[in-house]
Amino acid sequence: MSTSVRDRALSILELLVKHVGGLPMSEIADRLDIPRTATHRLLNELKDMGYVKQNAATTHYLLTVKLASLGLTYLAASGITDATQPLLDELAQETGELIRMAVIEGNHLIWVAKAQGARTGLRYDPDAGSDVYLPATANGLAWMAAESEERALELIAEQGMDRAQHMGPNAPKSLRELLDRIDQTQKRGYGVVHDVYEPGTSAVAVVIRHVDDGRPIGTVSAAGPSARMTAEKIEAIAPQLQDCAKRLAALSLVSPAFNSR
Repeated sequence: MSTSVRDRALSILELLVKHVGGLPMSEIADRLDIPRTATHRLLNELKDMGYVKQNAATTHYLLTVKLASLGLTYLAASGITDATQPLLDELAQETGELIRMAVIEGNHLIWVAKAQGARTGLRYDPDAGSDVYLPATANGLAWMAAESEERALELIAEQGMDRAQHMGPNAPKSLRELLDRIDQTQKRGYGVVHDVYEPGTSAVAVVIRHVDDGRPIGTVSAAGPSARMTAEKIEAIAPQLQDCAKRLAALSLVSPAFNSR
């Protein structure tokens, strides 16, 4: 498979991950700027490989569970889910909120595990996809604040600021505003967002650092409805997250999922 064909096939998979109900072939082609004949050929090849299927009623193309199965198999083999889940469950029970962990892979922060602490009343449990959108999340702020300004700018450039314009009312409107929030996160020691990713939700996150060299390897966060996740509650949860991050960091010595550079 040539580099161009490989990149296009991966782009199709990455697009369909964000559209559970699937997309028509023409829209896939247009979104990715791939000729329709080439898109049709790639989709058929992905179907033959078992990664894509076509809905008979809508003719939309969507992912099969094969890709998810591969990811879950890798996470299970790495030991990360078995090792981290008890810690996340414990913190979720203590806080009564949604606890999530993400790991750093190159220029991406990827969700890998979660635990829901809310048993009654309002619950926040978004289907946020695999990648964390850095400019509008507490997790993104926590990671970028742990990096140099040059590296943070590289990460922002990778994802861009456009998506933030269509998010919550407090989403950053400019690069300068985002850099100010990163600076505040650095001074505070944890990232905080209120009505940023989407209206009515708030979150707090801390970075997980490798035990040996201190480099950022992931994040752990607590999120919930803004009505419940007040400034006072966030301030109380932050030390619990920091303690959990230290315990999760100990796993960086044994799990390959934490050792990507």
